[in-house]
Amino acid sequence: MATEKPRRASTAPTIYDVARLAGVNPSTVSRALNTPGRINARTEEKVHAAARELRYRSNPMARALPTGRTSTIGLILSDITNPMIAGIVRGAATAADALGYTVVIAESQESPELESRATERIVASVDGVILAASRLDDASITELAGEKPLVLINRALDGVESVIGEVRAGIEEAVAHLQLLGHTRIVYLAGPSTSWMSRHRAAVIQDVASGRGIDIEVVGPNVPTLEGGAATLSRLVAMDATAVMAYNDVMAIGLLRAAAEQGFDVPSQMSIVGFDDVFGSDFTHPPLTTIRMPLLALGELAVHRILEAVGVETATEPAAAPIAQLVVRGSTARPRA
Repeated sequence: MATEKPRRASTAPTIYDVARLAGVNPSTVSRALNTPGRINARTEEKVHAAARELRYRSNPMARALPTGRTSTIGLILSDITNPMIAGIVRGAATAADALGYTVVIAESQESPELESRATERIVASVDGVILAASRLDDASITELAGEKPLVLINRALDGVESVIGEVRAGIEEAVAHLQLLGHTRIVYLAGPSTSWMSRHRAAVIQDVASGRGIDIEVVGPNVPTLEGGAATLSRLVAMDATAVMAYNDVMAIGLLRAAAEQGFDVPSQMSIVGFDDVFGSDFTHPPLTTIRMPLLALGELAVHRILEAVGVETATEPAAAPIAQLVVRGSTARPRA
């Protein structure tokens, strides 16, 4: 028995089809769909109704030919499995959608080489690039910023636009909290050597602790994962560490889990403080004390900055730089006598 050939999909509707159905000029359709508010509201609704009826979808690549814009932003992430990244992505995607843009995501898996390849592939097809916790070297970022509007998240570099959460306030609260509990020494678990933010947090912690007469020891670099945090337990026990501040919550949770498996009590034998306040940081036992970063605001602010660089007018002013704050839970306590 002969097999019936599948029917060919009908030709996709064009802007001219929408114009005929709405009874307007094609240029009016273009303005209604691409620059809302530029024409009469009643006419604009007629155009949108016709587009919905025909299931018309605008082609961003075709629209880019006369305008030079694709209405897309490239967001390169260091580690998509890190819960901290989820907050940044949500903030960026929400802000972009409100401004008529779409976020295209790529991941570097903490690798400068993968990040370089990802940016090379994506840069030509987007209007601007956001690098979140970039692992690229300064020269590569500067070169990329010369090719395309670029914004860094949690990374500072002269001559390149950046969005960095203000960490000092949260660190001051955390150091004061540990000192009030009776800790006289704090160990900072550093992140990867390629992380600007890890070095920045270490410098601020050392500065704040020095002003309060607290000793600081830095252990690292470390892989910023659960396994990376867990691997530090034996060294911390050998150091007789009573208070630990980790580069991020994921490392702190890994350390907390390893301590529980080894029968090492948190917080009576060791207080642990994380960083970021990611989703799930209060699911641990005990719940994790952490320095909260408004991650949604970081992503939102980065999108506003990149669109300003592209030349897109935004209806709202971008938010101010987000400020960290301490969230005290059950993983910190007075050191055991």
